[in-house]
Amino acid sequence: MALVCAISNEVPEHPVVSPVSGSIFERRLIEKYIKENNTDPINGEELALEQLVDIKTPSIVKPKPVTGTSIPAILKMLQDEWDAVMLHAFTQRQQLQTARQELSHALYQHDAACRVIGRLTKEVTAAREALATLKPQAGISVNDSSANAGPTTIPQPAIAMEAAGVPNQPTEEAGITDEIIKKLQEKATVLTQERKKRGRTVPEDLIDQESLKGFKTLASHPGLHSASVPGILSLDIHSEDTSKILTGGNDKNATVFNKDTEQIIAVLKGHTKKVTRVIYHPNEDVVITGSPDTTIRVWNVGASNPLSQIIRAHEGSVTGVSLHPTGDYVLSTSVDQNWAFSDIRTGKLLTKVSSQTSNNTLTTGQFHPDGLIFGTGTSDSNVVIWDLKEQSNVATFSGHSGPITAISFSENGYYLATSADDCCVKLWDLRKLKNFKTLVMDDGYEIKDLCFDQSGTYLGVAGTDVR
Repeated sequence: MALVCAISNEVPEHPVVSPVSGSIFERRLIEKYIKENNTDPINGEELALEQLVDIKTPSIVKPKPVTGTSIPAILKMLQDEWDAVMLHAFTQRQQLQTARQELSHALYQHDAACRVIGRLTKEVTAAREALATLKPQAGISVNDSSANAGPTTIPQPAIAMEAAGVPNQPTEEAGITDEIIKKLQEKATVLTQERKKRGRTVPEDLIDQESLKGFKTLASHPGLHSASVPGILSLDIHSEDTSKILTGGNDKNATVFNKDTEQIIAVLKGHTKKVTRVIYHPNEDVVITGSPDTTIRVWNVGASNPLSQIIRAHEGSVTGVSLHPTGDYVLSTSVDQNWAFSDIRTGKLLTKVSSQTSNNTLTTGQFHPDGLIFGTGTSDSNVVIWDLKEQSNVATFSGHSGPITAISFSENGYYLATSADDCCVKLWDLRKLKNFKTLVMDDGYEIKDLCFDQSGTYLGVAGTDVR
């Protein structure tokens, strides 16, 4: 029986046997394979040149060389090529299997590392939230009679509850004092006089409609919030420094971003649920955020400890936040059917008023430019106008179907724009208390927010797209 090489399937000139696999090879072929791989090509076990065992056989008479001029010769050449391809494919399959095993192990290690990182990140975030709520205790004077009674224990249930992520109960109302009412009235008088000076003329530098139609996207910044919990739910721009943009996201964070430098200035962490409402103070580097976690938070962006105040005015999710023109007070609405007026400097709740309708939650709220009246949207399709000083309902606009999603007063104070889940935007005349225009959007169009420009000429509608 003729010996056949396990690699070339030809009769070897110098046959050798591998003690590892027991296979027979042509010496020159197996030596080349061992030099490259140091393994037996049959079973992959380690094999050295010294281990090869020569096989003594009678000398073989080599056939005469064939040429490619006959069909058998061509078939032989094709067979040789096929053998070479099979050897290469065999090696590739072995390498592929090894690479798959290594990749599977690496992916398992990566997944385990991500889980550990996620757990540690969550623990660090919880620790930072707990630390942010700690405030220095006021100095306690101890008289001589109690000086020897041992250390004084200061109970801190509020800190413990905040650290555990459980919101405290709403604070007691401090009341709107005569001094505050005087301050509100003086600000309204100043704003009214400034508005009269401007008159009804359209600003000369106001952009024309053709230029507005040519607006296009200049930049997109997808990395402001967590990629694992995507979604930006609210946005505001600093009035004096329009390069600063504030966003609130599904990841429970608010982010301050500079669009000129494309750098994140601050990431404000502390809310225990998504951030649905954000306000950038028009004159200061102060940010106000609202969340379904029932709290409103005031942040000093440039401070080492940015959290300034936590306003607990509601028992349910905060649905609307609006800053008073004085820059010192904030209006908030909630699903607990109440609107609240609070001081952002002290964090005190000044007053809280019920919407006085059963099963009627408040969905949004917005101050009038003068600050003496404001509007709230309800889940039963009504827009209610309130007098802040009297804390009473002075007008109700009905006509929408579905919960009110957004309201916006024009700068001149004469008009109000409202939207609901009915794919409509309604314009109201506050002097005549009636609807004078209805903009009907496409079927299925979701309106999330409305905003008049400073001149009151244009109205921006944000929803399924921006119009």
